[in-house]
Amino acid sequence: MQLWHVGRVSHQMLQSGGALPVSASAIRPAAEAFLEDGFAPCPTPRPLYTEEVPEVVAQYELAAQNALDAGFDGVEIHAANGYLIEQFLRDSTNQRSDVYGGSKENRVRLLLEVTEAVAKICGGDRVGVRLSPVATVNDCDLDSDPAALYGYAVEQLNLFGLGYVHVIEGNTQGARDSVPFNYEALRRSFKGSYIANNGYDRVTAEEALRENRADFISFGRFFIANPDLVPRLRSNAPLNVANRATFFGGGAEGYTDYPTLATAQVAHFASR
Repeated sequence: MQLWHVGRVSHQMLQSGGALPVSASAIRPAAEAFLEDGFAPCPTPRPLYTEEVPEVVAQYELAAQNALDAGFDGVEIHAANGYLIEQFLRDSTNQRSDVYGGSKENRVRLLLEVTEAVAKICGGDRVGVRLSPVATVNDCDLDSDPAALYGYAVEQLNLFGLGYVHVIEGNTQGARDSVPFNYEALRRSFKGSYIANNGYDRVTAEEALRENRADFISFGRFFIANPDLVPRLRSNAPLNVANRATFFGGGAEGYTDYPTLATAQVAHFASR
């Protein structure tokens, strides 16, 4: 189960009592939130007070326990794609002057506190962390020194005996080479498994594994359009093409109506 706090990528309509979304700093993202009647621009968030941050950590802790109680084997902490933890990580979105702002050590603090709390619930080997060192989605500009920031973060994550880091290589749903970054250095620094993500297909995934550039490869968009992705990849079968227009539709279309390979074959023979 992926634990996910969107922070400023939200809207008053989605908050209890119509409150403003929270973030590291009061910087409005040029992003949209999905509401009941469609997308709407995100407002300027309010900064979390220093004394509120432990409440956020406790929410992650509770979410981890809820996941275990629901039968999940472990959790992944979403610290990528411009959401709350990454809003604290990057100096482009974090202008704080307290213990959670300024130096990279301070900006990484929330990630480490959340990870420590969650690892105590699940056991470190049942926890992963998702990172996106150079992705700029949700209007989250690059940190001034991504290599130093994410290199330090990964080194510190080793303290918790995590199962893996899950790294979006390049820009989310975009170019893998959008910004130069040494992902192999991250992998060498981390003591657990390294999962690579973003833009991989069967050929490039097998190549990355063969060249020992990753321990595992994850797929996202392919899984949306292919409920039976694993057997399709195993047999090198053709894949359904995802309809991007329904990615964020809020309904069943584009989520539960893609055919499996078996149903597609039955439909094909029935139409002959």
